Amino acid sequence: MLSLKDLGIVGRTYRNINRYRQILTILFKYGFGNIIDVLKIDQYLEIGLKMISRTRQERVEKLSPAERVRLLFEELGPTFIKFGQILSTRPDLIPLHYIFELEKLQDSVPVFSFKEVEQILTDEFGSDDQPFEFIEKKPLASASLGQVHLAKLKNGKKAAVKIQRPGIRKLVKVDLEIMNHMATLMERHIEDLSFFQPIKIVEEFAATLERELDYTLEASNMERVARQFVFDQNIYIPKVFLDYSTSKVLTMEYIQGIKISKIEKLDAQGMDRKLLTIHGADMVLTQVFEYGFFHADLHPGNMFVLPGDVLCPVDYGMMGFIDLKARHSFIDLIASVVTKNSAQACRFLLELTEYDEEPDMRLLERDLADFIGQYLTKSLKYINMGRLLQDLLKIVLRHKLRLYPDTFLMMKSFAALEGIAHTLDPDFDMVGHAAPFIKKIKMARISPKKIAEDLGRVGLESLEFLQEVPHESLTIIRQIRKGRFVLGFNIQKLDKILAAHVNSYTKLSFSIIIAALIIGSSMLLSFKVPPQMFGLSILGIGGFVFSVLLVLWLFVRTKE
Repeated sequence: MLSLKDLGIVGRTYRNINRYRQILTILFKYGFGNIIDVLKIDQYLEIGLKMISRTRQERVEKLSPAERVRLLFEELGPTFIKFGQILSTRPDLIPLHYIFELEKLQDSVPVFSFKEVEQILTDEFGSDDQPFEFIEKKPLASASLGQVHLAKLKNGKKAAVKIQRPGIRKLVKVDLEIMNHMATLMERHIEDLSFFQPIKIVEEFAATLERELDYTLEASNMERVARQFVFDQNIYIPKVFLDYSTSKVLTMEYIQGIKISKIEKLDAQGMDRKLLTIHGADMVLTQVFEYGFFHADLHPGNMFVLPGDVLCPVDYGMMGFIDLKARHSFIDLIASVVTKNSAQACRFLLELTEYDEEPDMRLLERDLADFIGQYLTKSLKYINMGRLLQDLLKIVLRHKLRLYPDTFLMMKSFAALEGIAHTLDPDFDMVGHAAPFIKKIKMARISPKKIAEDLGRVGLESLEFLQEVPHESLTIIRQIRKGRFVLGFNIQKLDKILAAHVNSYTKLSFSIIIAALIIGSSMLLSFKVPPQMFGLSILGIGGFVFSVLLVLWLFVRTKE
C-alpha cells in the first residue's frame, strides 16, 4: 500500500536526495526556483543544493505560468503527470485557466523493453503457466503507468494486454515521500496555502494512485459498466479475461475498431455519424442519471466505432460516482435554469457545492439570473454545453463555492461528449436531446411506486429511531452518573446550528407522526372499522390520504 501514514518525512527525504535534487533542478528550469526560498528547503536539504543550476532558459520565460506547470509535470514523470491530471478535475484547488492547460497533459514517457515485459509476465504467471501463445514486441500504446501489447491467448482469442511499468511502484513511493515533505513545508511556511490542506491533498492523491496501480480495480470497473449496457446493442464494452489478469497485468478483449476522431475512415466505412452521436449522448446520460457511475475520461482517443454503428469506449482507470441526491440536485438545477427560476437555481447550486461561509444569496441570484438570460435567449440548438458549464463554474468560483470533484467530473463528461458530438454532427442539439431524458427521471420521482417506497422507508426509519431512543437515553444517563458525560460545542454560527437542529427535529417529529398514521390506518383497514365504503374503513383511507399529504409537505420542506 502507498498510505502516507507509513511514510517518513525528513529521514526518508535524505535517502531520496538524488530524486529530490532532480525535482528541484526541473523546478528551476521552468522558473519556479523561488519555491526553495519560500519553503526554506535548504534548511532541511543542505546536501547538494549548491550543485543545482539556477539558470532559466529564455524559451521557458516566454510561456505562461500554466504552460510551464504542464511542461514541468510532464518532465517530472509518471507520478507528477498523474497528479496534474487529477488536479485538472479540481476547480476547488486551482484556477480555471490552469485546469484547461493541465487537461492537455500528455504521457510523454518512453516505452519499456520487451525483455522487461517478459519478466513481468513471468513474475505474475510463472514461467510454465503463461496464458499467451505469443505477444507482440512493439506496444500498441504507451502511458505513464503502463503500456498495451497485442497478444494471442492459448485458446486462440486475440487480447490487449495492459502491463504495468516496471519499477513504477517504487518511483511513485519515492515521489510521494518527497511530495509529502514539500506539502508539510507548504503548510508550515505559506499561510495562504494551509487553508487548502496540502498534506491532505497529497494523501488523497496517494489513495487515488494506489487504485490506478491495481489493475484488478480497472477490471472490476469494466465489468460493472458492461452490466449497465448488457441489453443495449449500441454500446459494446470489451470483455475482461479475469483468469489472465492480476494487479499488474490486465488482459482484455482486443477491439479492432475505428477511432471516433477518424472522420474520413468512418465515412469510408459508411458509418452513420448522426446515429453515433445519439448513441454517445444516450450512453453518458444513462451512466450519469440512471446509474451514477460513469466513464470520467472520455475523449476521442478512448472511443472506438465497431461495425453496425456500435460505440466502444475503452480505458476505465478513471471513473466517477454521483450519488442519488446529487443527481437529483443537478437535474433540478438544469430544470430551474430552463424555467428561468433563478431563486430555485441558487438553492440547487448550493446543494451541489460546499462552502465555508454562505454566499450573499442576492448577488448569487443576480449572477444566475444573468447566466439564465445569456443562454435562455438562444435556441437550444445553439447553446454550447461546454461553454455553458464553464460559465456556471465561473459563478461557482466567484462566490467561493467548491464543487465536489465527482460533480465536476460529471460536468466535464458532458462537455467532452459535446466536443465529440460537434465533430461527428455539428447540428446535434445536446441540451434538446437531454430534455426528455431528464423529464422522464423527474416524473419517475413522483410516481405512485416511488412515493410508496419513500413512505415505507420513512415509516421504517422512524420505527427504528423509536426503538433506539430508550437504549441511547439509558447510555447517556449511565455516563452522567459516572461523571463522564461531557457536552462540547463550537459557538461559531450557533444561531444557524440551532435553526438547523430545530428544523431537523420538526421533520423528525412529523416523520414519527406519519409512521404512526400509516400503522394506525393499516390497522383500521385490516379490522374494517366502521364507517365503511366499498368494504373499506373510511377512517383508514382518510389516514393514508393525510399521510401522503404530510409526506409531500415534508418532501418540500426537505428541499428548502
